[in-house]
Amino acid sequence: MKVVLLERVDNLGAIGDVVTVKDGFARNFLLPRDKARRATAANLKAFELDRAAIEQRNEKNKAEAQKIADKIDGQTYIMIRQAGETGQLYGSVAGRDVAEAIQAEGGKVERSQVVLNTAIKTLGVHEVPVRLHAEVRATVKINIARSMDEAERQAKGEDVIRSQFDDERQAAEQSAQELIEGGAGQQEGFGDEA
Repeated sequence: MKVVLLERVDNLGAIGDVVTVKDGFARNFLLPRDKARRATAANLKAFELDRAAIEQRNEKNKAEAQKIADKIDGQTYIMIRQAGETGQLYGSVAGRDVAEAIQAEGGKVERSQVVLNTAIKTLGVHEVPVRLHAEVRATVKINIARSMDEAERQAKGEDVIRSQFDDERQAAEQSAQELIEGGAGQQEGFGDEA
């Protein structure tokens, strides 16, 4: 199906471009969201008459998106989740969760604007891109931890899972050393016959 774009669409084109797309993509995405119109003679004529208003509306939307991007770009949002010993989450963090975290802090982001190809399934600090407009993007950091203390340590750059394993290994080595130095299995006075 041939359509004329009413706004810039990634991997398709800019305002006013006539492109050929699959019918389902046009019917289910472009047309209902008012991103395009069918490329009929009447629609092309109407587009040319309305082009200035469409471009003005696009610039207004872009300016609003830029204000939001300036506010949230580079911000860190903390999410407390349950996870196993290896840092694997019980569940996952999806785009909806990221959008809710940003909204809780006063940001105006919709779930569909969060660009998360796969859900986050591990503890740590993750960078998540947010597409606020076809031409405006921001990146937020999501700090996923089991507690606020752990989140603060992760924010400072500490790998809490590795630290946990290092602490456990040192404790095991220390107790083994104490057993060796203490003469494990030896009894005082036994064998001291003189």
